[in-house]
Formats: sequence, C-alpha cells, structure tokens
Amino acid sequence: MKSTIELKNLELEPSLGTYGPNDVVPDVHLLDLKLTIDPKLVFIDTDGMDRVFDYDPLIAEINRLAIDGHYHTQERLMTRIVTACAAYEAIEAVELCLSKRPVLRDSGELGVRLYVETEGLAEVRSMIPG
Repeated sequence: MKSTIELKNLELEPSLGTYGPNDVVPDVHLLDLKLTIDPKLVFIDTDGMDRVFDYDPLIAEINRLAIDGHYHTQERLMTRIVTACAAYEAIEAVELCLSKRPVLRDSGELGVRLYVETEGLAEVRSMIPG
C-alpha cells in the first residue's frame, strides 16, 4: 500500500526573479506538491483528524515562505519548501513542481520539478537545527 497527498495549482505570490524592462514578468507562480505518507494515515479504521495527516499547517508555512522575502530563483524557494516538509516525520518523500506563466509574450508555462526520496529527506532532516 502506498499513499500520497497531492496539492495542485496552488497560486503563490512570491517576490521572485529579476527582470529587465523588456522581459516578460510572470503573472502567476503555481505549486504542485505530492507528499508520500504512511498509508496508515489514509487507510483509517475510524473517522477523526487525529488519525490523518493535517496538511493545513504545512500549506500555511509554504505560503509564509513564499511571501517572506525576495528570491532570485524559484529553486531557492523550492529548497525552503522541501525543508518545511522535512519537519514533518509523517512525510516520507516529496515531489514538487514550481512553475510560472507566461514565459514568452502571453504564452507558455515553465516549471522546475524536484523529487526528494526518503533517503534525501532524511538528510534534509539531519540539517534542521533543534
């Protein structure tokens, strides 16, 4: 058994990138996030919040990270999101894609995808202070 929590097309409003006067500035940044979690937190015998993974605090933290300062790259924001995910022991692996649009004139969407497996997430956890 394997279980995931999937968040799709979450619109973030980061201060992200450096643009010149003739550059296309994205209208929107979208986050797709897939969290692999223990199936015991999805396949439950009784109905109750104490039986499942509460993702609301993580989403609030992701939003806070997105707006707490300027990022030159979307990769840095993604790294901080992975670190936020690593703070939750229930999360076994993370896949995320941060995309922006438009890319050229009024078209295109460009995204960066990162998959952090269990071993990689454990390494990130070991670098979190405290």
